[in-house]
Amino acid sequence: MKSLCTLWRYMADELAIWCRTSTRLDYKTVKSRSEQEGVSFLTITLPSFGKDFERSLDEGYIDSSSFRAFARVKGGAIPAFLQGMTGQVFDRQTGRLVNEPNIDCIRAIRQLTLMFSKVLLDCTEARERASILGYINCEKEVRQSDEETSMETLNELSAMSAVLFGNIYSEIERKLVSCELLPRHGPGKTADRLTGNRKFDLQYYTERLNHSFPWEEYGVPSSRFIKGFYPDDDDADLGINRVHFLEPGAEIPVKVVSVPKTLLTRRIIAIEPTAMQYAQQALLEAFVDIIESPYVPNSFFKSRKNRIFGMIGFLDQIPNQEMAKDGSLSGDLATLDLSEASDRVSNRHVLAMFSRNPNLMIGIQDCRSTKAYVDGFGVQHLAKFASMGSALTFPMEAMVFLTIIFLGIQDELSRPLTEKDILSFSDKVRVYGDDLVIPVEYVRSVMNRLSLYGFKVNRRKSFWTGKFRESCGKEFYAGVDVSIQRVRREFPSSRTDVWEIISLVSLRNRLFAAGYDTTVEWLDKQVEVFLPHYPLVRPTSPVLGRWSHAESLHDSDRIHPYYHTPLVYGYRVALKPPTSPVSGQGALLKYFIKRADQPFDVNHLERQGRPPVVDIKLGWSSPY
Repeated sequence: MKSLCTLWRYMADELAIWCRTSTRLDYKTVKSRSEQEGVSFLTITLPSFGKDFERSLDEGYIDSSSFRAFARVKGGAIPAFLQGMTGQVFDRQTGRLVNEPNIDCIRAIRQLTLMFSKVLLDCTEARERASILGYINCEKEVRQSDEETSMETLNELSAMSAVLFGNIYSEIERKLVSCELLPRHGPGKTADRLTGNRKFDLQYYTERLNHSFPWEEYGVPSSRFIKGFYPDDDDADLGINRVHFLEPGAEIPVKVVSVPKTLLTRRIIAIEPTAMQYAQQALLEAFVDIIESPYVPNSFFKSRKNRIFGMIGFLDQIPNQEMAKDGSLSGDLATLDLSEASDRVSNRHVLAMFSRNPNLMIGIQDCRSTKAYVDGFGVQHLAKFASMGSALTFPMEAMVFLTIIFLGIQDELSRPLTEKDILSFSDKVRVYGDDLVIPVEYVRSVMNRLSLYGFKVNRRKSFWTGKFRESCGKEFYAGVDVSIQRVRREFPSSRTDVWEIISLVSLRNRLFAAGYDTTVEWLDKQVEVFLPHYPLVRPTSPVLGRWSHAESLHDSDRIHPYYHTPLVYGYRVALKPPTSPVSGQGALLKYFIKRADQPFDVNHLERQGRPPVVDIKLGWSSPY
């Protein structure tokens, strides 16, 4: 914690120069309160100041409920902490936003209060239990919302979904029925504990999956491996006898676990069974490919225009960020954020969305896990569609949110939307996960619709009244980027803290790119304690080194003997996948579902999966 406080001091001193003020007394506050309250002051209390500051920017004034953990200036309305900067943004006496707030101060206050908000720390057992209990309570609220949602409301969701996505659904449904989808295995853990190449030798398959994703099409490399296909061949029963088909009651539930997020809470995810994840990935790729394309292919007619092209993002956050910038400048666009977004997408929402394409609806349901095992609560039957961990969570929530947005717009216009209406919003509406961008004039009606379907807008992270906007990790005020650089991990204490060393070098280089020269000079000294060889490199170099101002500037310790290119002596991240053998049948299946843009490593049949450990190794590498 001492290193984090020192980092805060260096950054505060540097930012104070930019803002023409002093932070000497502010550092005394940070130091004394950190000693009294511990690291929670940096990771919880300071970020609450930052969030209140953002809310005040949006509302245009500081209200009495803001900055409760900090004293106010004597006889004034602004907090005493960082008053030298806050006083250049808000009037000291009234607390109202000044006519021309100092944008350097806005960025500085956000940097100094929010920089530790997402440090990867393990919270207390009590907070972990609270996170699990929150998951259970959220499930109960989804059930209650299902009971309160009328059929008429669901029918409206179905009708608007058909208008927006009808041709997309039809094409994916065609691919599903004709078994043209291409599945894949993810790199992570699975509920049945298969890892790496072992996933290609599936042990369990469900009867439900076999309905929409037939085992003979997706589970074996060819019909040669299906028992009975060659009646006279004694070796033809290689595939069918290795898999157990599970009835719905015997299916493996997803395993709900918590992983470190911040000191305040844990992140709750669900680990899917291998077979379910395998099929989900097939549908995910189909949805992403078509929704991200300007035209929807059709086997019977010419390609049709994708009427929602550009309104949903899966691969690129930049359009959301650019729209947030435009919204902060013009005030025409609002940015909304939802709480527990993925966990509040009910399966009833998804059933309604796809009700007019029954084969696709059944296919989605067949690869959806219906039960979850929660430690301390046993097996729970799920009302939500899926938790984070399912490959379909992200596309389903995005499509549900876009549909609800247009229902809200339709409510405001008090008439059915035409195709021309929808196309007119192509540069005004965008959804990326639970980050929504919509026109300001439809905020109230869209929020009402979201509430009607059981969703909660995170008011502290949603902005539409002032000049501050935030979306997909970028923040803007009046068109100016006021985004910050966050500390992701604590400082390393020894050479064995590999992740911490990597994170420290990353922080140093991000701060260098942002112009914090004095802070970077201090950070270089901290890094050199653990990396004696710490050369100048360009951002594209695999070496853990220092970025320089000029793109062409880098160290060169020697020349490559064959390619005659410069080399530097430094540390590289060493990742070695675990040993993971695969059967001949599994290897052949892996080959047939290979993507052209994803070449195999030469040892992929021997080693596969996420490395169990990460190391850094010293050697010669390119500086660019």
